[in-house]
Amino acid sequence: MALPKVVGIETEFGIRGGPDGDPVTSSTLVVTAYARRMAAPIAWDFDDESPGRDARDLVAGPSYAPVIETHLANAVLPNGARFYVDHAHPEYSSPECRTPLQAVLYDQAGENVLRHAMAEANAELPPAQHIGLYKNNSDGKGNSYGCHENYLVRRDVAFRDLVVAMVPHFVSRQVVVGAGKVGAELEHTRAARPAFQLSQRAEFFEEVVGLETTLRRPIINTRDEPHGDPSRFRRLHVIIGDANLSPVATAVKLGATALLLAALEDEGLGAFPSPPREPVAALRSLALDPTLTATIELESGVAWTAWDLQDCLWHLASDYAERTGAPAVAEPDEVAFLLVQWREMLDGVRDDHEAVADRVDWVAKRRIVDGYRARYDLAPTDARLQAIDLQYHDVDPARSLAARVGLRALHASGDIARAVSSPPDSTRAFFRGQCVARYPDDVVAANWDSVVFDLGTGPLHKVPTADPLRGTAALTADLFANAPHARDLLAALEG
Repeated sequence: MALPKVVGIETEFGIRGGPDGDPVTSSTLVVTAYARRMAAPIAWDFDDESPGRDARDLVAGPSYAPVIETHLANAVLPNGARFYVDHAHPEYSSPECRTPLQAVLYDQAGENVLRHAMAEANAELPPAQHIGLYKNNSDGKGNSYGCHENYLVRRDVAFRDLVVAMVPHFVSRQVVVGAGKVGAELEHTRAARPAFQLSQRAEFFEEVVGLETTLRRPIINTRDEPHGDPSRFRRLHVIIGDANLSPVATAVKLGATALLLAALEDEGLGAFPSPPREPVAALRSLALDPTLTATIELESGVAWTAWDLQDCLWHLASDYAERTGAPAVAEPDEVAFLLVQWREMLDGVRDDHEAVADRVDWVAKRRIVDGYRARYDLAPTDARLQAIDLQYHDVDPARSLAARVGLRALHASGDIARAVSSPPDSTRAFFRGQCVARYPDDVVAANWDSVVFDLGTGPLHKVPTADPLRGTAALTADLFANAPHARDLLAALEG
């Protein structure tokens, strides 16, 4: 039986400005400015990090967290999220969420966190040094940064089966959830002289399977950090997605992937389409084709478009949901909503762009770019078009073009604001967030797997949270209600 698809999103935000234009310094200012609003900022516990563990039973060097991460700003937020400096970017890692729509809510809460953090950092800087933040995936100079997804998967699913099943999806899903991109940045893509690509990230991928996330990026990442009981759980760490501004696109990105993973767990590989014969080349070539007519050869010998692959996968997911209800993904109404949106977006990108311009980021962005280009009779390579591309992703709603194009909302602004400080109630994030909010002076560190308390006397107390589906409001709300102090909570847990 498929495991509940606990999901989450990690977003590295583009950054400009700050003292001397140094991105590490600027990112640190942003994170620390926000952390100061907390009663007592909670550090990240790196003891359980193992970025070198490979799902293929390989180990790439010592399994320690990167030095730059351990020495730069890190904070655990009351909503269960992590906000920190990752290399040269501020990164918001959402709390674990039980459904795709809940994950969208907490992804948008992250955008609010970044807006507040930017405003508070800029309040301390002269105008000439003000910092700007962008929810995008590349800086226009050949550097890319990620929007990573995480999905809870059964440990006994063979990793090879995950690769075979999911490569066709990750190569082709850009037709509905790509964020769009003006021009190209890398030599191999510039040679094609593209005016517009479907995906921000596609040109940066070089391998089918691999451990790295910043060099030789793979379509399927093999980092084996389950952030839970390794005998039961696997975390599929997906690094190939674009950062979406459209909430519906984010929901479909997460929902479609979760449905396909659940179908794989319950029913195996039988209904999945054959992978592309050359996945990396296919990924890049499909990104260069906004007409959606380019074909790629599959290992089965047939030639399909990205649309054909997505159509096949939609039918697979829809048939699976009809047979089983797909309870591992969400309640029936939400599953039905996700399938309807995926279907409408898929048909719209082929037949009627106007019908999906409120949901598909690359369609919404291309309308703006094409309109501006026609109005001013610009060449496809004009730098002003790339500036429009960047402005689409601006975190500041006063400057953001995405905020002006009528993207369809999924959550009320009040709900998003509450999610900034309140954790989801249906995963272990509830326990972590409540500990941070209720006992800020006694929690010294936390991570996905545990919360560490220091009561001031005796040794530290480490509370493990190895099951993402425990620590929920249903299981712990009464515990917190009867524990006014951290020592009361620990005594109840030990009793």
